[in-house]
Amino acid sequence: MLVVPALIALGMAVLGDRKYYFISLLIILCALLPFVMIFEQRRPQAREIVIIAILAAIAVAGRSVAFMLPEFKPVIALVIITGVCFGGEAGFLVGAVTGFVSNFFFGQGPWTPWQMFSFGIIGFLAGLLFARGLLQPKKTALCVFGAISAFFIYGGIMDTASVLIFQGHFNWGLLLASYAAGLGFNAIHALSTVVFLLLLSGPMIEKLERIKIKYGLIKPKL
Repeated sequence: MLVVPALIALGMAVLGDRKYYFISLLIILCALLPFVMIFEQRRPQAREIVIIAILAAIAVAGRSVAFMLPEFKPVIALVIITGVCFGGEAGFLVGAVTGFVSNFFFGQGPWTPWQMFSFGIIGFLAGLLFARGLLQPKKTALCVFGAISAFFIYGGIMDTASVLIFQGHFNWGLLLASYAAGLGFNAIHALSTVVFLLLLSGPMIEKLERIKIKYGLIKPKL
């Protein structure tokens, strides 16, 4: 949560906000570190890594398939489900990797690290809140969290990023204008997240829990 924003700031202040491939790579490495460290402590099985890789691939495919529908994407729903089922570090990893890989289809740019961080932090918070008992794996609770995450967390971060990326300096007027212009897109994103959580959360969580039991996978502790 500290290193990733610092890397984004480094790219903007020191590297002229044009080394986004390099910054994206650094963010991916930072996303991998907690994942690898926790896995190393409990001797992970290859089957667990494969499942998480598949979830990231599904999120990338889901975002790519819905390319004609602006902001109507299943990524946040899938990242939340991952965080609930496999913990915050897995949720962050799936979100960060999805943002990077899917932008090979949508277009890489200085916005990529911001998207990686936004998707990742939502997955991390989902796992953290679930581990603390503050987020229940029920459709209503997940949909409320998903709508708030899409509208305020992802939308807020990306609207702020738009001002910093395209204007090069911070201005309260531009920031408020960016928030106002993004209301419609953020509302659609929040609605799509709710729709996908209503459709996917029940069957996916049920099947992922069965897989964890069947293959002896242990949910990581935060």
